[in-house]
Amino acid sequence: MDDKVTLHTLQKMKANGERITMLTAYDYPTALILDRSEIDVLLVGDSLGMVVHGLPNTLAVTMDDMIRHCRAVARGAKRAYLVGDMPFMSYQVTIEEAKRNAARFLSEGGMDAVKVEGGQKIAATIRALVDVGIAVMGHIGLTPQSISAVGGFKAQGKTAEAARHLLADARALEAAGVFSIVLECVPDRVAAHISGEVSVPTIGIGAGVGCDGQVLVTHDVLGLFDRFTPKFVKRYARLAPVMQEAFEAFREEVRAGVFPAAEHSFTISDDEWAAFEEELPPGTEE
Repeated sequence: MDDKVTLHTLQKMKANGERITMLTAYDYPTALILDRSEIDVLLVGDSLGMVVHGLPNTLAVTMDDMIRHCRAVARGAKRAYLVGDMPFMSYQVTIEEAKRNAARFLSEGGMDAVKVEGGQKIAATIRALVDVGIAVMGHIGLTPQSISAVGGFKAQGKTAEAARHLLADARALEAAGVFSIVLECVPDRVAAHISGEVSVPTIGIGAGVGCDGQVLVTHDVLGLFDRFTPKFVKRYARLAPVMQEAFEAFREEVRAGVFPAAEHSFTISDDEWAAFEEELPPGTEE
């Protein structure tokens, strides 16, 4: 396995035209497999609220939720660059609170960096985090934590004015010191233009092939989350039916008395069993 991925690794990949891979991780065994697969960046996303905890959106995810999952991922992944998603209202209230919460991702969660949503309005907070030594990934376009303000899960930047605003957001984040920018649900030509205008790597999700890298939610990649499937998702496996088949086979074997079989059971020697039976109190013999 290659050496640990760092900020310099990602910057070099952009400079060399090498595509960056990023997937979400929420637990130890998945992080192990993703690391063995040499995925460059693992995002402990607040999407865990939906795909792990069954919530309707990400807004109820807490700092404690995120730190718990970050710890699990950090135990499993040693090569990938690890990014923790700062949840709703963990960085928007005050800069001092943002610093405290971001620091927890590194000191308690074992992350290498944090991710925050927003453009020009959040730039001052990002600069403050960078100034105290916290690496920050930006996120513009569709920002799920703001769905109540933007009217749901809709593509952003589809008009000339909106595209110019996204470019301004990207430039503001770059100036604030982010090491990378996620572009979510942005028209492909707009995302490609932004990627060429900023010096930091861009990671697309529903933003076309012109970004410097791509990210998807691992549960979508594996076909484990079917409540809805965004247009930009490609399923590389359909594990939900395979899992259900295994669960149903277990159910039937237990009901039929087939499982556990002899090879799944522990034994006691005949001599020890005879001694056990001799010592049984009256009335308990078989």
